Amino acid sequence: MAVKKTKPGNTLRIIGGQFRGRKLSFADLPGLRPTGDRLRETLFNWLSPHLYGSRCLDLYAGSGALALECLSREAGHVTALDQAPLVINTLRSHAETLNTNDLSLHNGDAISWLSGPKGEPFDLVFIDPPFDQNLWQPTIDSLVKHGHLNPNAAVYIESGRDCPYIAPTQWRLHREKTAGQVTARLYFNEAD
Repeated sequence: MAVKKTKPGNTLRIIGGQFRGRKLSFADLPGLRPTGDRLRETLFNWLSPHLYGSRCLDLYAGSGALALECLSREAGHVTALDQAPLVINTLRSHAETLNTNDLSLHNGDAISWLSGPKGEPFDLVFIDPPFDQNLWQPTIDSLVKHGHLNPNAAVYIESGRDCPYIAPTQWRLHREKTAGQVTARLYFNEAD
């Protein structure tokens, strides 16, 4: 399937795992910004002991950089959501190119999806919404309320430097990094 509406500069490079070095396009949509290579490398160094065979959820897939890195590093399964059909079509094309069946794609609103029927809980969740939409707190609240996390699940949150949200008391902050105007935090769920 040919994916249109990408610019020549709209590429990301997978930085680790079996697909390392592959360059893939991402949709040309306003506000869409992949997590930078350096921050992504730091994040996946933090996550490396927890990735193999894990069930991952990327709630705001955008460029697909985080979901694709998980697949490259042998996550068991990745579920990715995005409201933009172009994003989902692009990721579907990448899954075909990479010859992987371990990616489930859903076109729609993350908070509505979290409120829907609950499936098997996740080991790793990425929360990296468009910065101008202030979706961190409603996403966190819905994720916890509807029981989508395994005990000891990792939750990665990428936000603007001054974007307020309150992490649940059962989440322990494991790592934090600020790069420019972006703050990255990795939590572990310590719920019983």
